[in-house]
Amino acid sequence: MPLRRNTSYANDTDDSSAEDEYEQRPQRSRVRLSFHGGLAPKSLWGRIAMGSVLLLLIGAGVAALLAVRNYLLHDAHFVVQSSDSIQIAGNSRLSRAQLLSVFGEDVERNIFNIPLAQRRAELERLPWVEHATVMRLLPNRVRVAIVERTPVAFVRQGTEIGLVDAHGVLLNLPGPDMPGAGLEDAGGQQNAAATAQYSFPVLTGIVAEDPLSTRAARMKIYMDFVAALDATGEKISHRLSEVDVSNPEDVKAILPDPAPGGTDAASSGADVLVHFGDGRFLERYRQYEQHLAEWRAQYPRLASVDLRYERQVVLEMQPGEAAPSAAAASDAAGASAAVNASTESSGAEKTKPQTQKAAATAKSPAAAAKAKRPVATKWTTGKVAGKRTVSAEQGASR
Repeated sequence: MPLRRNTSYANDTDDSSAEDEYEQRPQRSRVRLSFHGGLAPKSLWGRIAMGSVLLLLIGAGVAALLAVRNYLLHDAHFVVQSSDSIQIAGNSRLSRAQLLSVFGEDVERNIFNIPLAQRRAELERLPWVEHATVMRLLPNRVRVAIVERTPVAFVRQGTEIGLVDAHGVLLNLPGPDMPGAGLEDAGGQQNAAATAQYSFPVLTGIVAEDPLSTRAARMKIYMDFVAALDATGEKISHRLSEVDVSNPEDVKAILPDPAPGGTDAASSGADVLVHFGDGRFLERYRQYEQHLAEWRAQYPRLASVDLRYERQVVLEMQPGEAAPSAAAASDAAGASAAVNASTESSGAEKTKPQTQKAAATAKSPAAAAKAKRPVATKWTTGKVAGKRTVSAEQGASR
């Protein structure tokens, strides 16, 4: 018969070897924590006592906070005694009295009861204030720092002259209590000292009735125009007398023309309205500056120059301008030309120099009929042998 293995013996052998091997393995150190109680007492009276202590501690903390609050809100050390306790910095165009009017309710008031955010918003509602900061200085002082707006041009506000900043915010002239800023003299007329500290052109096209977004867009056009003229550092914008930005596609400026040696009022320093279009401002100004003397020689009563066109310059005359003589036209036409530029006489708005109609006296019916037609003068400019030339051809427009 086959031998039968004793399974019980084998199992005993395996178990003993396994236990020996387990005992030979390194054992990891373990920390065992056991809580045989809690922080709270086990007895009822102990728990009541502990709760009472906690309530007393909380009550003491609340009482201390209330005492501190009562001290801060009612102690005389924290009361703003007078307007001298309000420090103001950053104002050069607004008077101290104008700014203190915002804090009229805060004199003899506890400093912790002053609503700083509300006072800051009230300050920034003043037209001249661009940004304001209000802070407490313990124990009883208030410090105010403002950033004023910077005006860039004069504007007409009804019958008065005001100012405007680069964002289209309309500003009044500084108050009468500022040095040299009186608005009216003894006779009720606007005081020139109010505007003496500023040197800006008068800007038209900025109306108070327009929304701020519209005024801001037009002011951007004006700022780009001024920046282009002053790009070379010559401060050409200081020569501007008036700028019209009512039409975004045509920036118009009135430039004084100080003609030396002129004795006639019409030929000595008459203002000229110049149309600059919507770009190339400096280039067009150079063109105007270069040819003004020639245009003045031909038309002493020159009123307007339109530079918006690529190949022509349109000149407009003041009333009473006669057609150029044949000799003058012949002399001017002797120069060679490459690019044609025509000038026509046309009507002008009431606020602009009016253009001239033909005013020659006719001795015959045919001549009289011809004299009623506006005279058109065609200018041609070009370059010949490296020199720029200007010539003129005269004819009657139909």
